[in-house]
Amino acid sequence: MSLMGSPGQTTTQNNGQYLGVTEPISLGGPSEFDHIKTAELEKFLVSAGLYESQEEAVRREEVLGRLDQIVKVWVRKISRSKGFSEQVVQEANAKIFTFGSYRLGVHGPGADIDTLCVGPRHATREEDFFIELYEMLAEMAEVTELHPIPDAHVPVMKFKFNGISIDLLYAKLSLWVIPEDLDISQDSILRNADEQTVRSLNGCRVTDQILRLVPNIQNFRTTLRCMKFWANRRGVYSNVAGFLGGVNWALLVARICQLYPNALPSMLVCRFFRVYTQWRWPNPVMLCAIEEGPLGLPVWDPRKNPRDRLHQMPIITPAYPCMNSSYNVSSSTLRVMTEEFQRSNQICEELELNKVGWNILFEPYPFFEAYKNYLEIDISAEGADDLRKWKGWIESRLRLLTLKIERQTFGMLQCHPHPDDFSDPQRPHHCCFFMGLQRKQGMPIQEGEQFDIRVTVDDFRHSVKMYTLWKPGMDINVSHIKRRNIPSFVFPGGVRPPRTTKMSGTAGRPNAVPSTGVSVSSHVAKSDTGLPDDELDGVSEVTSMGKRKRDKANEELVASKRASMLPLANGILTSNSEIVIAPAEPVEIQTSQTAEEVAITKITSGQGDGFGSPVEELDELDEYTTFVPMKTISEEQQKSMVDSVKSCPRNGQAKAIAAHSGSPVDKCENGSVEELEPVEELPGSGIILSNSKAETQRKPLIRLNLASSRNKTTDA
Repeated sequence: MSLMGSPGQTTTQNNGQYLGVTEPISLGGPSEFDHIKTAELEKFLVSAGLYESQEEAVRREEVLGRLDQIVKVWVRKISRSKGFSEQVVQEANAKIFTFGSYRLGVHGPGADIDTLCVGPRHATREEDFFIELYEMLAEMAEVTELHPIPDAHVPVMKFKFNGISIDLLYAKLSLWVIPEDLDISQDSILRNADEQTVRSLNGCRVTDQILRLVPNIQNFRTTLRCMKFWANRRGVYSNVAGFLGGVNWALLVARICQLYPNALPSMLVCRFFRVYTQWRWPNPVMLCAIEEGPLGLPVWDPRKNPRDRLHQMPIITPAYPCMNSSYNVSSSTLRVMTEEFQRSNQICEELELNKVGWNILFEPYPFFEAYKNYLEIDISAEGADDLRKWKGWIESRLRLLTLKIERQTFGMLQCHPHPDDFSDPQRPHHCCFFMGLQRKQGMPIQEGEQFDIRVTVDDFRHSVKMYTLWKPGMDINVSHIKRRNIPSFVFPGGVRPPRTTKMSGTAGRPNAVPSTGVSVSSHVAKSDTGLPDDELDGVSEVTSMGKRKRDKANEELVASKRASMLPLANGILTSNSEIVIAPAEPVEIQTSQTAEEVAITKITSGQGDGFGSPVEELDELDEYTTFVPMKTISEEQQKSMVDSVKSCPRNGQAKAIAAHSGSPVDKCENGSVEELEPVEELPGSGIILSNSKAETQRKPLIRLNLASSRNKTTDA
């Protein structure tokens, strides 16, 4: 057990050993260059408005104090109504705990507060919390936007209290009286607790354990604040969309702090991308060893639990029972995050050469320029309250649409969901989500290749309409749009920005690094190929010989500079901001760099964690759908499947493809089999998408041209 340190103070385990499941990669302290870069980073974070004002901080404290008073009144009220003696009523108590970004100290202006109400054994969740407490809150003028979600995986009550957003969970303990000095970090607190209570307690227990397991809390907080801002700017901050949420980023940053315990935030940010660019998923990220615990609760262990083997990017919580906090990550979202890590790692190499500023790292990801094909998921309802509920339900199921598309196309069609929703100011009670689409890179391109996802889309629409709180007016429409037809309301100010001409070939990501000798992408820019922009959507890997030579020369130049440099921990900063070499230490420098690379390789490959890579692949959709599981598909089988869909399916052929992919037959909502509309004969290749006949709109047949061809210039 480690001790919690105060901000800015280094903490170690009681036995004097390192924090974490492996030894640190480096114990080196900061150089003068690190101090300068950290000061620049902190100044940048302040200018970005990531810190709340003192006035808002005081208001949050007041709201939390008021909320604690309310739950104490509530528990005494229900105790009296249940017929307990006056003595028991007076002793009855409930207590508010915080967790998440607020407890970690990395929340920003306007952020919500994650809170947990801990109550005694006679205060039930279903009746007392979601009915009695709900009614008390509903009668208060300070409370607005009150929205209970009792059937969520972790039941929660959402509301605003004096303008501060609150997410309130409830945990019913087996105690008759809740003491004011209750320590919920003790495992015994989970004894005789139901599953919902265990999950509700997990947030607080994990947050407190993270703070115990980092060597320097202040450096951890600054680095985490930086990484959360980066993830938001790059569009990879959303647990529900299949990316990572707050606790996931906190665990990743905490692990880097353990591996570099004496580093300042500037170095921690750069090492974050260096380490996770090389991480061999699905090897897990863990802050401490996984313990079975005394209560027999299930913990994450792919050696024993088959379902744990399907997790793409395991990030394990450090509090008992240890769980995978990132089970929502899919192969597509993992691909997007991996590419973002690689991009940022290259920028950090430039930062360490003092060639670029921090603003380059945080440039927003131009999602609506990155692809030429998108899915638009359009939802609407009769009123604002209905839309909020309907949108929340749809958003929680969008990940399944991604998984189903990946599965039906055998991974050949990849999806990139945008984590945010957008609203058209001209349409009340409406919003929409978007997904970028691209063909899997590195696979041979087949002329006339198409992907028929009509059955998948219709199946998804039917499944979300099984929503238990569905009302007339709650509607959903899934359609394909081209990049040039993206609605203007998704752009800031409703104004479409001018198209950038220099795009990388990897997932359409723009080359964000200025010309400093290193290109972010190893692929050629679109403007260099002589092909229209729409013919390059993460598919073409055409690269001119001259471009390859320039890239290689630039890489060799940077590599030679890095090889001749001291590590930042031992460097000397001159007046012209260059790091020069201490002439007496060249051998030690090279050995130190090699040792760090070896240590990173060992840690990222899973050596020392006792798990290694899972050897069995299971179906991702197994726990969410009733589809028949599929086994791993070989490259030969994939090629055969691509050949089977390279020509446009007509009439009944679409059903044969759907059956071959394991998808159910397309059905109407009344259960009858629907004949898929025949596809018109048009030149080119792509994906076919349709809506169900239940839609009031005309059923579209849409082709998404994903194949690269010098002879095609249309954007149909």
